[in-house]
Amino acid sequence: MFTMSSSLAVNVALWLLIVFSIVTWSIIVIKVINIWKRGINNAKYNTEFWNAPNLAQAIKIDIPCPMGRITHEGVKFLQQDCSDSAEKNLFHAGSKQDILERCLRLEIQQERHELERGLTVLASVGSTAPFIGLFGTVLGIMHALQEITAKHSASVDAVAGPVGETLIATAIGIAVAIPAVLAYNFFLRKVKLCEAELENFSNDFLRLAIQADFKIATGDKNGI
Repeated sequence: MFTMSSSLAVNVALWLLIVFSIVTWSIIVIKVINIWKRGINNAKYNTEFWNAPNLAQAIKIDIPCPMGRITHEGVKFLQQDCSDSAEKNLFHAGSKQDILERCLRLEIQQERHELERGLTVLASVGSTAPFIGLFGTVLGIMHALQEITAKHSASVDAVAGPVGETLIATAIGIAVAIPAVLAYNFFLRKVKLCEAELENFSNDFLRLAIQADFKIATGDKNGI
């Protein structure tokens, strides 16, 4: 792939595409593993949460997952609001339901940001890799034509070799872009599905909190 006849621009483009490919596949592998773990933990947490007799027991479930962190944020608000030292500021302005909704929504946004990590890189690779390959090809063809002119030969053998060699850059650029684009679309769909799942869970948590008058059971009959 890399020969002495290739111009410096072609070699730089090819090495850059190789780096892009390594980064792309690293992100793909890491995100597949993370999404798989999150899915399993979320499903396990969801099952144990709804099998708990009340919210006081449900919050004791120790499974690291987005649903667990949403529950933690909701419970933290309920515990703070039930105390005499509840904060008084703009964030805590409004009804209990409004504040709890805000807390849950912010946590969902944090989870979405975590899920979207790396997607910008995939999108950038998918959109720029073909152009980098094409750029390397154009410069390579110019370099090849200069060499052909210097040799004063326009035979098929003299033209086909150098020009064909530079076309590899375009092919590699497309080969790098395709997995990045496919992975981006796949992970973006997973992000949307996970976000919808978390929104449904937060709505259910909010409903439980309203039914319990925003109190966590500590032995009294009003809590859950």
